Amino acid sequence: MTNSLPFSQACENNKAPILAILKQAFASSSKVLEVGSGTGQHAVHFASNLPHLQWHTSDQEEYHLGLHRRFEAYPCENLHPPIVLKVGQSTLPFAHYDSVFTANTAHIMQQAEIAQMMQTLSEDLPRGGCFCQYGPFTKEGTFSSQSNADFHQYLVANGYGGYRDIAELKAWAPKLSLIHIHPMPANNLLLEWRKA
Repeated sequence: MTNSLPFSQACENNKAPILAILKQAFASSSKVLEVGSGTGQHAVHFASNLPHLQWHTSDQEEYHLGLHRRFEAYPCENLHPPIVLKVGQSTLPFAHYDSVFTANTAHIMQQAEIAQMMQTLSEDLPRGGCFCQYGPFTKEGTFSSQSNADFHQYLVANGYGGYRDIAELKAWAPKLSLIHIHPMPANNLLLEWRKA
């Protein structure tokens, strides 16, 4: 049954180091929305290891069948089925959750989409809410490795938005404080934001 499930090797590689950060960042959270749940590997792993949380999932509709299949194969009481969410088209429901998580979405979205997501988080995330954002980013316009620079060029050439600079993200989310930049494997970062 599990052989036919959608699978990402990157998710498998990074789920443990991300969880180590989330255990601290989401310690006082109770209801988290994951933006872009993809294969569901993160959702299953995080929900089962963060039993104090209600882990809510979301993605574009074409990913829902795979998500449902994974959640049936790995049931977890605090894991919730996906809602349809496409940044740039859907109403963003951040006000209904006290924290938000997303992985490897910022460089896929177009600039206007990630700007809208950051602006809405800044406005709608409840006071004290946490936003954890995993992925590759640039700092002051600089890539952390040549492979990241090459991947950015590949993304842009194939119609994706490409890497976003941390300064851009800060400018779009004036009510969020970037309280920690966690170095992660494979030249990635986990940005930990908090609503004052």
